[in-house]
Amino acid sequence: MTTSRTSAIAERLNAARDAKNWDLVIRLCRQALRKNGNHQQAHRLLGFALWQRGDTTEALTAYRQASIFWPQDAELLINYANLLISLMRNTEALPLMEKVVRLYPDNSICWTKMAQCCYQINLHPKGFEAAKKALACAKNIDEQVDALTQLAIHRRELGQVHEAVENCLKAIALRPHIFHNYTNSLLFMLADPACKPSDIYKLARDFNAEFCTPLKENWPDFSEIDHHPWRRLRIGFISPDFRDHAVMYFVEGLLAQLDRRMFEVVAFHLCPTSDHITTRIKRHADKFIDLSRQTPQTQAQAITAEKIDIAIDLAGHTGNSGLQALLYKPAPIQVSWLGYPATTGCDAIDYKFSDETTDAPGTDDQYSERLYRLPTLFCCYRPMIRGPLLRYQPRYLVQPTPALTNGHITFGSCNNLGKLTDNVLALWGRILALVPQSQLLIEGKNLDVKSTATEFRQRCIALGIPSERLQLVAQDPRNQYLTYHRIDIALDPFPLVGGTTTFDVLWMGVPLVSMVGDSFKSRMGMGILSYLGHTDWLAQNEDEYLRIAQTLATDVGQLNQLRLGLRDEVEQSPLMREDIYTQLYGEGLRVMWLQWLAQEQHPDDEMAQQQAMAQWVQEFPPEWNQPPVPGVGLEPGKRVPLTEAHALLQTLVDRAKVLNTPHGIAIEDRRWIHITELAETVLCAVPHDPVALACLAEVEHAHGHTDFAVTYLQYASKAMA
Repeated sequence: MTTSRTSAIAERLNAARDAKNWDLVIRLCRQALRKNGNHQQAHRLLGFALWQRGDTTEALTAYRQASIFWPQDAELLINYANLLISLMRNTEALPLMEKVVRLYPDNSICWTKMAQCCYQINLHPKGFEAAKKALACAKNIDEQVDALTQLAIHRRELGQVHEAVENCLKAIALRPHIFHNYTNSLLFMLADPACKPSDIYKLARDFNAEFCTPLKENWPDFSEIDHHPWRRLRIGFISPDFRDHAVMYFVEGLLAQLDRRMFEVVAFHLCPTSDHITTRIKRHADKFIDLSRQTPQTQAQAITAEKIDIAIDLAGHTGNSGLQALLYKPAPIQVSWLGYPATTGCDAIDYKFSDETTDAPGTDDQYSERLYRLPTLFCCYRPMIRGPLLRYQPRYLVQPTPALTNGHITFGSCNNLGKLTDNVLALWGRILALVPQSQLLIEGKNLDVKSTATEFRQRCIALGIPSERLQLVAQDPRNQYLTYHRIDIALDPFPLVGGTTTFDVLWMGVPLVSMVGDSFKSRMGMGILSYLGHTDWLAQNEDEYLRIAQTLATDVGQLNQLRLGLRDEVEQSPLMREDIYTQLYGEGLRVMWLQWLAQEQHPDDEMAQQQAMAQWVQEFPPEWNQPPVPGVGLEPGKRVPLTEAHALLQTLVDRAKVLNTPHGIAIEDRRWIHITELAETVLCAVPHDPVALACLAEVEHAHGHTDFAVTYLQYASKAMA
């Protein structure tokens, strides 16, 4: 091929790329490769264009082939790694980036991408070093900002929270229009003792001025939507976390049982990957829409197209959230809940769900949103989302407190290491000094990496924790809940206290000492323990924290009795009463709707708004006074009443039993598997459903597992009591 012809093809390729005409780019690349299988520019662009068009499988194939032809092409390898990272296949991307930084050791962009690759696979020491090299090699402001971003996210995971915040703020000062630097900073500030609620509020409002205010003039007015006060509302839940994520411990039950007479549930998923939990969410929701890999504006258009009445953001200022899409105001009412324990700062977000204890009176000035304080805890917990049937297995039962056999008290924390500030660790060291022979167990990411564990141990020693009394345990999802069998008394960090971890530890029967703070992020422990009825475990200051920990450790026999009864307390409390919580949450949604209608009808006339709402309350549909019939999503788009699911289960059990055979009951494996799958589906919709548990007992009995069969029947009997 002549040089002029090659140059012409390259020009056409570049022009099509610049115009984002991906179909044309793909066609030109394939034409070029048919004529010259070694065409470098075509190899670079084919995989990229296929990715942009959404043909992920073909893009991976194209990049794989291109990397064989051009194994030293850094641009190609980085784009290939980018695709793998976007698919959360960072382990596959890592060797590509390791090759790139060997090829170009002085290139800041290469080191930044290396650091990004390390983050999702928890290689934070390696990512931190890569980010430092990226900053040292930076040749312009954009490269500095990218390096600072990576430096910050790894520092936070390594416990350097204040330094992480400083890196984010420096990046914002250099380039104030980059969205994720605000998100990172607002997230990291939660755990920085030097940051006050007013600091978080100010930065959140700066975020609003930069990203939300310019869009306000184009917000829709929603004048054409149906304004009936009691119609069925379309509720859109927007999240990147409809998967194995902490948020799902609190959302799955709500999606499954929000009253379908009043609400239709639409789930908008923003993550490019899915798992078995995503499959369950698809069954629970009335409609499931994947918006991953789309721009925020396109996401907003999709939400608008679904005619959502109330959009609920489940992520706030966390990674890959829908907050950027909601800045376009795609729904008349927009709500923040759960994923981020502070204000979004956005004028586009109208409400935030909270409660009367965690957000005490007088804290409204910490929010740009209007607080809707539920008359119960702000969330409702469901354990064992990774394996719902495991909660009935013996190894997850509460066990006697380990001090009975160890001969000493073990204090413990399984929180993110980024929450363990120097102040926290120093206080825990004082607890060990007060309780003779006691041990401190800390579980965390990367503590199986020798350098990380050594560095963390040295930090603890410097803060007064003797090395011989410190147990470091690497975090492993397979040991979630099981590590608590090794802990007598849990210690909550501060100022950013535990969330999901607090629920986990209490459900496993372990008492928790928590510090009370001055904002939501430092009062979650207070809310949880208050609604549980254990305010005696709440400390107002460090001296009280020490006293409570020491008192709990004094009488091991009493500690054991407390432990063995704590799960029942938790399950019977507002912490886990999904039936109560779902009703109150639905009431909150309806109040928001009525308030919006009243404001639309009578702007700037609060008295008239109150009168309108009072009139509408008189028109409440009488049939809604009856409790809703629980439903079960059997498959996407197919929801049946619980009684119908019960009938299906019973039919499957009857078919699986073959009587009058020479050996008694013959087991047809596939049929018994179907029973187990349907019973699990029912239990994911309605925990502790006695019929589903009884059917699981039939399965275990048929297979000769009498002990398990008895266990399921015991739970079924308890559920009916």
